[in-house]
Amino acid sequence: MIDQIFEQARKALPGADIEVTVEHNRAALTRFANSFIHQNVAEDTTTVGLRVHHEGRTIALSTTADPQALIDRAAAILGDAPRDPGWPGLAPAASLAGTPQLDPTDPGPDARAEVVRGFVEAAGGLSTAGYCRTVRWAGSYRNSAGQALDATATSADMDGIARHDGADGVARRHAVQLSDIDGAALGARAAASARAQGDPVELPPGRYEVVLQPEAVADILSNFSYHGFNGKYLNDGRCFAHLGEAQFDPAVSIYDDPFAGVGGRPFDHEGTPRGHLSLVEHGVTRTVAYDRRSAAEAGTASTGHALSDDNWGPMAVNLAFAGGSSSAEQMISEMRRGILVSDFWYTRVLDPRTLVITGLTRNGAWLVEHGEIVRPVRNFRFTQGYVSALAPGRVLGIGAEVTPLPNIRRELQNVSCPAMRLASWNFTGGASG
Repeated sequence: MIDQIFEQARKALPGADIEVTVEHNRAALTRFANSFIHQNVAEDTTTVGLRVHHEGRTIALSTTADPQALIDRAAAILGDAPRDPGWPGLAPAASLAGTPQLDPTDPGPDARAEVVRGFVEAAGGLSTAGYCRTVRWAGSYRNSAGQALDATATSADMDGIARHDGADGVARRHAVQLSDIDGAALGARAAASARAQGDPVELPPGRYEVVLQPEAVADILSNFSYHGFNGKYLNDGRCFAHLGEAQFDPAVSIYDDPFAGVGGRPFDHEGTPRGHLSLVEHGVTRTVAYDRRSAAEAGTASTGHALSDDNWGPMAVNLAFAGGSSSAEQMISEMRRGILVSDFWYTRVLDPRTLVITGLTRNGAWLVEHGEIVRPVRNFRFTQGYVSALAPGRVLGIGAEVTPLPNIRRELQNVSCPAMRLASWNFTGGASG
């Protein structure tokens, strides 16, 4: 299919730089609430993308309908497109860096329902809600510089809560294949968290030592992805990154890798292959994610992180913290007085250059004294610089187990997170103000 579309575009647009993408995405979702499945939906979508550059002008169009109509429209409007002096050229011919792991099965609603059943039954009578999702993506890319790529990727996600006396416990998991998601283990974890939140007390605001569970750490990585390791933001002076500087504690290493058992796309929307990208090495910020345009502006090479919508700029979409040597239990046992945090939510950026974030705790927080969990506490509001929280001397422990977690908003994007013990987190008040 893509080769025919590409040849049609070349004939209609002679002498132009042309790139064509064809992506087929099959996403299926099983939702449950009040411990019953209430929705099974599936969507098969094929999207054709066309980008053309000719005589200093660039256009980009896409369709889920008639590719020939897309080509005809491109030919009709190209001459009216604005000038594009920053056109970086097409990706050269290059092979993929690896082959993604795949789900060898084609899980349907019955398979997802079994995962949900395990979650619900393991919650032991508590009210549960959440979703189980599977995705199979097939993508092809061709351009007039000779680049030709084809690949497939799969992923499975589960996100669920269990509720007890108005308190929610949460458990999430991402995997390449559905069979790697243990619904019962997730349901038992969510239920145990909910039952442990009875009769919470309200603590005064202030700076507390914290142990963050992986779900809370995921918000740190997600904000690094959206607002931090972004070549466009770096070029514009809008992000925290200072390449070559020790901005983080030596215990911190952060990388992006679509092949690390997470089901990522092996090439980006510009046809640049992706591989292992080391962003932070033992506390030193080494690089950020680049697409071809931001890389050309910076005098470097694309890292393969162009999105279909380039308004965001390049984005690292399979981010991970490298694991440490501790367990969550060990980090809690070493804490004199602090807070164990399950999750963050409703986080918003106050200053993108320092990545100061405001938000709330959610789904459970507990006071820890002399290495023991004393009692649950009410949710906090916080205002905290995410980079400064991981600065040299501020990271007191990193968990050895790294958990892949889903990106709720974007399919085939995820973060992999350990638990983490930090010297200070700035809680500014209760959830009500």
